[in-house]
Amino acid sequence: MPLVPPAPTERTAWPVRRVRAGWIRAARVAATAVMVVAGAAPTASLASSAAATERDTGRRPGHCAGMNAIVVPGAEHQRAACLAELTTAGTVASGHTDEADWAGLTPKDLATPSGVPGIQLDGYFPDTSTTNTTHGWNHDSQFVIRLPDRWNGGLVIAGSPGVRKQYANDRAFGDWVLARGYAFAATDKGNTGATFYRDGSAPGDALAEWNTRVTQLTVAAREVTTQHYRRPVTRTLAMGMSNGGYLVRWQLENHPELYDGGVDWEGTLWRTRAPNPLTLLPPTLRAYPAYAAGGTGAVAAHRQIVKAGFPAGSEFLWPYHHQYYWDLTQRIYREELDPDYDGATEAGTPFCAPGTPACDADYDYASRPGAVRDAIEKIELTGRIGKPLISFHGTLDVLLPISRTSDTYARMVRQEGRGSLHRYYRVEGGTHVDSLFDAFPDRLRPLVPCHRSAVTALERWLDDGERPPPGRTLPMPEGADPATLLTRCPLDG
Repeated sequence: MPLVPPAPTERTAWPVRRVRAGWIRAARVAATAVMVVAGAAPTASLASSAAATERDTGRRPGHCAGMNAIVVPGAEHQRAACLAELTTAGTVASGHTDEADWAGLTPKDLATPSGVPGIQLDGYFPDTSTTNTTHGWNHDSQFVIRLPDRWNGGLVIAGSPGVRKQYANDRAFGDWVLARGYAFAATDKGNTGATFYRDGSAPGDALAEWNTRVTQLTVAAREVTTQHYRRPVTRTLAMGMSNGGYLVRWQLENHPELYDGGVDWEGTLWRTRAPNPLTLLPPTLRAYPAYAAGGTGAVAAHRQIVKAGFPAGSEFLWPYHHQYYWDLTQRIYREELDPDYDGATEAGTPFCAPGTPACDADYDYASRPGAVRDAIEKIELTGRIGKPLISFHGTLDVLLPISRTSDTYARMVRQEGRGSLHRYYRVEGGTHVDSLFDAFPDRLRPLVPCHRSAVTALERWLDDGERPPPGRTLPMPEGADPATLLTRCPLDG
């Protein structure tokens, strides 16, 4: 659930609706209609940039042919660019990604693939909220679709982690899947930033929109790839980390017909019963000041934090997470789902002292009105996945503690009788954001290579029926140097 610094937004309302089969059919029909999409042609600056790029690369004739004829079904606005490089090895310089979207999510030494020319489509679907200022559009429901010249027939769909925007997955796995030949599509989920809760007309609407927008993009991106490559997509995979991992789970539970499988990287667990994010952080926020102060109360405070789910052995990560994650995460998600808790105050009081009025450290989910559970019901998970899913989670995650999140979800899947569709790996030494590996290379391991192992295992599962190794805890390799940890995470080792 990685966050980004707050950005000013306007309060808007967007009525969230569940996607209906008729809406999906309509979007598919729209893809083949003869129509003019507002803004379908690139702006002068992007058009001239794309033309120069094609001239300079000397690509074969037909490279990016038909680019401006591509129609994104349902899009209100779109722009197309012909790029010599679709990965961040080129898009940073060309302005077709935003480094701020993925800052802090990956280790600094993560290799960047290159040599992936193709087409990039940027745009947005109709929406009334304006939290996403990328491209100067001031319009939410922005998307990016990348179509590599050398296509393997597959499509990867992603929603952003935390409250980040559409480019947030570019470094973590977007580059890598493009280099493997997949088309890649990602969405900002319909609202962004630390005041995302201002979107929607009722509690839970902003979060529910996330799921609707991923489904919308999946339908549109499948049609776009068919238009461009003139043959159907042979495989659609959902991928995501943190809130993006939650989105993978929800899609495979609610729209399995759109996907062949998914990879869930430390997904958030939303359900009306405990544990959920609103039950994890308040006791930790109450106990942490006493723990940090030391003295006679520190032992009892430590016990409370561990009881909340944050494991012994992760203490070296607590100060950072207390400063940057725990307090803000609790306040903004509680505001989205239970705005009445602090009355007219918006998202509580930062780092309030327990015992002060409406302090989030004192929040007690169990005692809150049923309306709070009604809000969570809009977004809750059940475990009833309908397609193969591989999940993995670090044992030292101190934002979404593994014992209260992914361990619980794996049990939910088994209880629903879907265990044969699920593989779950607990990664010893992994934490919530891989950039912390740079600060603690002797205590942590990055999860990027575990994601790559999971994807290749899912491919074998779908291609050959070769089931991945049984779920297990992947031990921290003894004596492995940082370079090895950055490139290896065998699921059976």
